[in-house]
Amino acid sequence: MSDHLPLGEEQAGGGSAGTVTGADEDGPGGSFDYDAELRLHNEHFRAAARVGPRDRVLDIGCGTGQTTREAAAVAVEGNAVGVDISERMLERARRITDELGFSNITYEQADAQAHRFPPSHFDLCISRFGTMFFADPHAAFSNIGRALRPGARLVLLVWQSSDRNEWASAIQQALSAEPSAPTAPASGPDPFSLANPAVTEGVLTGAGFTDVGFTDVHEPVYYGPDAASAFDAVGHLWQVKESLTGLDAATAEQRRARLRAVLAAHDTGDGVYFDSRAWIVTARRP
Repeated sequence: MSDHLPLGEEQAGGGSAGTVTGADEDGPGGSFDYDAELRLHNEHFRAAARVGPRDRVLDIGCGTGQTTREAAAVAVEGNAVGVDISERMLERARRITDELGFSNITYEQADAQAHRFPPSHFDLCISRFGTMFFADPHAAFSNIGRALRPGARLVLLVWQSSDRNEWASAIQQALSAEPSAPTAPASGPDPFSLANPAVTEGVLTGAGFTDVGFTDVHEPVYYGPDAASAFDAVGHLWQVKESLTGLDAATAEQRRARLRAVLAAHDTGDGVYFDSRAWIVTARRP
């Protein structure tokens, strides 16, 4: 709750992000499947990326590699490089990629804020919820920009403000000491750091990008096929674990019961969904 806090992932530059930043495992066979959580968002993102058959694609915060593989599947005469700070997620990305037989993908464990990418090399940089946690966004996007050839495109998917993302408050309130009180901003990495278009445009233009644009994406995030599955999944997220640490057994169970009730209230019969809003941010390297 990466992808989300709709429940998120890594906490540093170039890490994938779902809803609630941070989890123990990912994907099918793990405890939280970020690709499933973001499947509706991903359709918009893939269309906006407009990968070409000869493109050399850089994927920042690639996580377990879904967006990298989708880019490489189109860039049949090019290639895709996925970058993430989580070696655990990259191990899974490499395993899936090898199983599917891709030969035009490489993965690198690196912080995109400081990594020495080949200069003026890539035709397209993409990132699905992987750019909100840079310690120094100006330095990060300047570094990414140097890796892009003149005229190359940047396509990001980032969260809009927390008040436009139901997942950002509902679970936190369920686990708080006073669930009826206004939700306080979560401590730690900020999944909403690029939510303000004026601020984000300033960061990107300051890093040398032009033609910055924003497209609204209004889709729900998915936490599981039913409330029980969703409860099992979100229980592995660091934010949920942290909120229950140090509590006595009765208090912890009371908050778990509230969490179960919130998830049950969002069970549509076709899955557990929470409302969310995101931006597709596009820009160009002059």
